[in-house]
Amino acid sequence: MRSGAFKCLLSVAVIALLPASVAAQEVEVLGTFGDWEAAAYTVSGAKTCYLTSTPKKAEGKYKKRGEIYARVTHRPAGHEVGVVSITTGYNYREGSEVEVKIGGHQFTLYTHPATPDTAWAYDEEERALIRAMIRGKTMVVRGTSWRGTLTEDTYSLTGFTAGYKAIGKACGVS
Repeated sequence: MRSGAFKCLLSVAVIALLPASVAAQEVEVLGTFGDWEAAAYTVSGAKTCYLTSTPKKAEGKYKKRGEIYARVTHRPAGHEVGVVSITTGYNYREGSEVEVKIGGHQFTLYTHPATPDTAWAYDEEERALIRAMIRGKTMVVRGTSWRGTLTEDTYSLTGFTAGYKAIGKACGVS
């Protein structure tokens, strides 16, 4: 199993086991940084910090989509720093990959049946993707739904750098 797939399964397990009342009480808002919001929560003494944003523009010939957002997560207790995921508001086509463009850089994210509405950065590309997000102005995400619908979501990267530094500081990672 790829370590990325393991991260995916671990994230699902942590979220599924987290009681809603505990999650709501322990979420600490770290701030809004441009178009990004930073927060943290603690479960059983293990802190998780994350940075999230919604797209400025969502395009595609679809009738209905759920929540759409990009997220970068630090889970120091699990030795996970800078985990990049895109949740798209629909289930991706099984086995498909998702294209991310930032400036002149292109990245490929993978999908996994355990989290069918989320794409994950490959471990070996996460650092480069984070660097591009820090340096970039916009991020364009292209994916394909299980029905074959193509979508293109455009995110602003304004505030990403400050937000990324905030979650790093909150979780004690650099």
